[in-house]
Order: sequence, then structure tokens, then C-alpha cells
Amino acid sequence: MSDSLTFRLLRYIKAAAETLNFTRAAEQVFVAQSSLSSQIGKFEDTVELLLFARLQNGLKLTSAGRIVATFAENTLKEWDQTLAIALAVQRNEVPPLRLGFSSFINAKLLERFRENYEGMFPGCAIQLWSGDPLLCLQRLDARTLDCAILPLPVDATLYNVQQIAQSPLVVCMRSDDVLADRAQLDIHEVAERITIFRDPELHPSAHTRLVEMFREVGIPIHLACAARTSSEIQWMVKERYGLALIDQLTPLDPGLITRSIAGINWTADTAFVHASHMDHVALPFIERFFQQNWSASRRSKRPSKTRHPEQLELLG
Repeated sequence: MSDSLTFRLLRYIKAAAETLNFTRAAEQVFVAQSSLSSQIGKFEDTVELLLFARLQNGLKLTSAGRIVATFAENTLKEWDQTLAIALAVQRNEVPPLRLGFSSFINAKLLERFRENYEGMFPGCAIQLWSGDPLLCLQRLDARTLDCAILPLPVDATLYNVQQIAQSPLVVCMRSDDVLADRAQLDIHEVAERITIFRDPELHPSAHTRLVEMFREVGIPIHLACAARTSSEIQWMVKERYGLALIDQLTPLDPGLITRSIAGINWTADTAFVHASHMDHVALPFIERFFQQNWSASRRSKRPSKTRHPEQLELLG
């Protein structure tokens, strides 16, 4: 940031961009109009950027001005949020973070989330609430949860959704299965044996997407057994009710193995979700952390023939 671009000046630029009038902007930030317009003008001269075109009936943001005004708005918002959480931590007023999660979420994600949340906000508690995705979303709507870690898809028009992890879907089978000696499986060959699925009612949009994925490779889904938890799926596989698709990162019970699917890039995607209202003071920081780390993980990803699990550094 330029030495001449202070928080005070950012507030002046933001007010001028919102009102497109120096007089009304000055009233908004409780300063004399001459002082506000003079400081914005001096800044424009210093950095050699015209932020506002001066018109007879007011102001007009230039293209450069829109960029700076957006920066001013975002920076001031983040600064206000930073002050709020800093004061809350100092006063021991940070409420417990009520975090919902699906039973199909890898427990390692929750463990690492807790470790890093406590690192960011020492002494601030987390309260965990398990539930299927629909129940977690209902609790977000009712404000009995602050946020949740859930399998995708989640409607991004209704909730703030930030993807945080991705790993391949693999076929779960008994270690003594006739296909156990194969490194990879042909989906067309094993599709009829994949009969164990997560109960569609737990996450209807996820099941709909799974049906679409099968349809895209010309295969119908053969749903014979429905489970409410990952442990139920593994029990059914061990009891020879069929094969199942699971997240590659899922810890396996003894006697079970997984095999990748040749030529298909099916993944289990996980997201950090909260409602549009951010009642908890820590949510903006968690969300920004995930955004930055997910973007960094995507930039650093190197193409390879085998799809490897991707985890944020926070959750890896």
C-alpha cells in the first residue's frame, strides 16, 4: 500500500465512490468538504491516477477509480472485522464456534480444523454438531449452527460455499474379492456390483450428481443398499452385500481395500459452508483463509496421470 493511502483516505474514497458527490461524501465521514476533496486530489497527483472525473453535477468514477474504490471497500471491511475479532479475543468474548459436519467427512479434516482454529484464536472453543447435510443446512438457516463442513454439492445461491478439499472416489471391496489383484478397475465391468450407496435422502443433490456421473459414462445406478454412515457402508461391503464408492481418504476397516477406477476422474469434494449472514465474529477470517489456501493449492497443482488427493495446508 502506498504510504499516502491511509485508512482515513480510504474512507474518503469509499464515501466519494458511494455518493459521487464530495459534499455528501464529506458529510458521511464527518469532515469538511474542502479537506476531503483536497486530500483525494493530492493522492491522485501523487500516484498519477485520476479516480474521479469532476462534472458540473457531481463525480464520475473512472476505470482506475473503480479499482481503487473496490480496494478501499474491501480493505476497510477487513480492517473492521480484524478490529472486532481482536477486541473479542482480548475481552474473552469470542463465543464458541458451532460447527456442523457430515458423518461422511473425513475425521482428519475436523482434527486439523480444530488445531488451526485454536492456533488462530487461542482459548476459543468449538462445539461440534454431527448431522446429515440437509439437517446441517437447516441448522444454518435456523442459526443454531455458525458453519459446517459438508460434502458438495451445496447450493451456492443460498449459502456461502468455499471448497476446501478434493480426493478421488474409489471402489471399496473385500481384500479377498476376485478383483483385489487388479490395480485399477473398469467401471463398466464393476458397475453392476456397485450396489451400496449413501442414503439418497441424506443429501439429494449429491445423489442426483452421482446418477448424472454414471449416466455420463452410459451406466445406470444399481442402488440396492442405502447407508447413513461410512461405517455402515463398510459393514455392508464386508458382509458381501456389494461394492461401494468411497472417498479415497476414508480410513478402512480391517479386511477391506480400495481400487481406483481407470480413465474416470470422479472425486469427493468437501466445502466450508455458512449462511449469508455471518453472525460469528471469526467467520470472515476462516473464510478468507480457506479462499487463499484453496487458490494456492490449485495454482501449485501439477498435472499428472494419476489424480492425487488435494487438501488445504490447514486440513492436509
